[in-house]
Amino acid sequence: MDANLTVKDQPNLRVQSKSHRYRIFLVPISLVVALILWDVFVKIGEFPPYIFPSPARVWDRLLVSVGDGSLLRNTLYTLVEVLVGLSLGVTAATALGYLLAKSLSIERILSPYIIASQAVPIVAIAPLLIRWFGSGSFSKILICSLIVFFPVLVNTVVGLRSVPNELRDLMKSLRATRSQIFRYLEIPAALPIFLGGLRIGATLAVIGAIVGEFVSADRGLGFLINQSRGLYDTAMVFVAIITLVAMALSLYFSVVLLEKYTISWNQPSDQ
Repeated sequence: MDANLTVKDQPNLRVQSKSHRYRIFLVPISLVVALILWDVFVKIGEFPPYIFPSPARVWDRLLVSVGDGSLLRNTLYTLVEVLVGLSLGVTAATALGYLLAKSLSIERILSPYIIASQAVPIVAIAPLLIRWFGSGSFSKILICSLIVFFPVLVNTVVGLRSVPNELRDLMKSLRATRSQIFRYLEIPAALPIFLGGLRIGATLAVIGAIVGEFVSADRGLGFLINQSRGLYDTAMVFVAIITLVAMALSLYFSVVLLEKYTISWNQPSDQ
């Protein structure tokens, strides 16, 4: 009986294997197509390099910026701001989210202020933060933390409150302590929703750092974009933007990888 099932399943396994291989090639193929369309568009439009550079010109500028070290220095500066700001924002949001999820009174008191803080665009308060805390790294880290804070906070509260009360009662009936309930029930149940907020926060942290560097900075990718724009070095602007995209994607897929290994039981199966 088991042998028959195995034989019957083999065609499906081969189909799934081929489908998986095809999906792997989708991203590089789409990138190649996008580059070709970009190059054709520039040639048909006959745009000057300072308006719309070709992929080849952007590639040459990338090699120059890597060779002189300017791209690496500014990328590392922005990356440190993003990582520190993301860590602080996630830590503060998780701690406060736990309090809000556990206490309706605290939520009623703090919610209006939290929501009001999100009604003000970060672009509007970034100049004030830089004026108050200086143009160094701290003000950019603070901006990253603020922009990350709200989505992680909301997902933490929603995740903790999604735990079924029946499971809480079951744990209490088994005389589980509060720390045991938190470790073995609340964390596993809330983790999928929390990591969903962390995905959003990881990409928003990059935006926060760039907003701060646009306002005032002498280093970083935001500074590099401002400087290159003033010099009509549009190819360098493209290089910095592509680097930012790569940074955001790396952070996003790092969270996806973390999600894959921490909540593998919640992952959908390949069809």
